[in-house]
Amino acid sequence: MPGFMSCPGGLIVLAIITLCTVHVNSEIWSNEVSDVQYGKLGSNVTLECKESRTGSPVEWRLNGSAVLPRQALPSNSSLTLVDTDHSMEGNYSCLDERGTLLWATKLRLGRKPGLLSVSCKISNHHFCNCSWQQSVKTHLPTKYITSYRDKLDAVEPCHQYDFKPNECAIEYPTIWQHYHLINITEVNPLGSETTLVRLNLKDLLKPDPPEAVTPDPVVGHPRRLQVRWRYPSSWPYEAPFPLIFQLRYRPRGSINWSMLQTTDTNVLITDILVAHPHIIQVQAKDDLGFGQWSDWSTEVQALPWSDPNLSDPEQTEEYPGFPDYTEPDCSTAKSPGVENYRSLGVLISLGLFAGIILSMLSALIILLWIRQRRRDEVTKQELTLMVKMKSLPI
Repeated sequence: MPGFMSCPGGLIVLAIITLCTVHVNSEIWSNEVSDVQYGKLGSNVTLECKESRTGSPVEWRLNGSAVLPRQALPSNSSLTLVDTDHSMEGNYSCLDERGTLLWATKLRLGRKPGLLSVSCKISNHHFCNCSWQQSVKTHLPTKYITSYRDKLDAVEPCHQYDFKPNECAIEYPTIWQHYHLINITEVNPLGSETTLVRLNLKDLLKPDPPEAVTPDPVVGHPRRLQVRWRYPSSWPYEAPFPLIFQLRYRPRGSINWSMLQTTDTNVLITDILVAHPHIIQVQAKDDLGFGQWSDWSTEVQALPWSDPNLSDPEQTEEYPGFPDYTEPDCSTAKSPGVENYRSLGVLISLGLFAGIILSMLSALIILLWIRQRRRDEVTKQELTLMVKMKSLPI
């Protein structure tokens, strides 16, 4: 985030701000001096009864009561409040011995300004908005003086609006320059403090998220979703500042995202999980390479198309030929169910035929084996007989 800095070039700005501060102090609070007195919290504050005669005793009252704070020390025509806190604020008045009102003032207690916490946002090339918060709660009326200078040391006002007292805007900044110096001076009746912030606008550029992200199922295609969105309204849809987009999606219940990148605002997703709801988000970035990716758009949920005529949507097959596919003529098309039954019948018939052929082959092999075994037995018997005959005496 932008940091505080001090540099020789900033002295010019500080000089201008100092002059403006004196002027603002005299202009804002000069008409209140006789009615309001400001003091620093925790310090000793002395009130002087300006209309009293020198040395004449006076009576002090707070909000019309003669009961004063415990730390109040009256002395002739003055009243000293020791170690002040907010309980001592109010309307003080001094009266003479006859009870005649001599002088009255309203006491307000607070602190001097401190350095501000400044943050700047650049949602497009034409506009930089800076806002700030007090690091010190002053409890006093406050005004801000704002300006900036670019690399060429040209000092320009950072425009403020009455309805946004803690913001200022730079219109049409030179975003391609290396840095800008933003200076904001906080002024109150007790003093002033200047905060200098060095910004690299090129790095700060961050578009707002894309808008109106709309996913639609594609009829006839259970694995597809058509996703559309619009440029953020804060980013002018015009050259030469196009945006590039990242789209991410995942089945509901999964933690793994799939990603697509495009310069278009219309994308077709083709690998959706059939019959399962999906979460979709889109983010944007300047296509010229400046700055950061936007935040992700709000999550939207989409359900892909499924055939209402099927009880189990996951059995739905995607039709071929997208996007030139046309529905068949139902008067001539055959029923998918009948085709399935015919295919099943053919498979059964082929299975039975193969079983019969296998059985016949097995039987033939067994018969040939038995026949061969019988021949071997006969041959063995003939050899035994011949051996016996040769062994007989002639």
